[in-house]
Amino acid sequence: MYPRLVGRARHSAAEGFATATIELPGSGDRPRWPAVEQARADLRRAVEAGEPVSDEIVDALVLPLVDKAVPEWRAALDALLALPEIGGPVGYSGGVISIGIRLAVVEPRIVAAGFFAGSFVPRAMFEEARQVTIPLHVLLQWDDEGNDRQAALDLFNAFGSQEKSLHANMGGHTGVPQFAGDAAAQFFTRHLK
Repeated sequence: MYPRLVGRARHSAAEGFATATIELPGSGDRPRWPAVEQARADLRRAVEAGEPVSDEIVDALVLPLVDKAVPEWRAALDALLALPEIGGPVGYSGGVISIGIRLAVVEPRIVAAGFFAGSFVPRAMFEEARQVTIPLHVLLQWDDEGNDRQAALDLFNAFGSQEKSLHANMGGHTGVPQFAGDAAAQFFTRHLK
C-alpha cells in the first residue's frame, strides 16, 4: 500500500498540491487496538469462509475507526493550514470511505472529495452520506472480490451531492488503472485551483 500512496502523493505534488496522510488508528507503527484487531480477525474469518460479513462485524470494525480518525484528520488540517506555505481549499481522497463521508459532513474546509468505493460501510453511514453535498469523484473497481459491488452502488446513490460521478473500472482491489488516477487529478484540479 505504501508505494501506491507515495505514487499518488508525488502525482499530486506535481500538480501543485500539498499532500498528507495519516496512518489509521491501530495500524502501522501505531499502538495496537485490540477491539479493532478482533473485528478485523472476525472479518477475515467470514471472508475466508465465504460467509456474509454481518453488520455487527462491519460496525465493530469501521465505526471506531471513523470516531477516532476523523478528529485526528481535523487536527492535522489545523496544523497543516497553519503553515504559511499551505492554504486552502482542501480536498480529501481516501480509501476508508466511511472516514471520508464523516469528514465531508463535519469539515467545512473540505470542498471536494475522491472516494474509493468498496470498503465495508456501516448502515449508519448511509444516512450521513445523504448529508454530503460537496462534489464527489468515486472510483469503483468492478471486480474487487472482497467488496459488495451493489452496496457500493447503493452508497453512491445515497450521496446528497449535486455533482457526483462514479468511475467503474475492470479489475480487482489494487488494479486501478493509471488513467483513473489521472481522472481523479483532473477532478481535484477543477475544484481546488
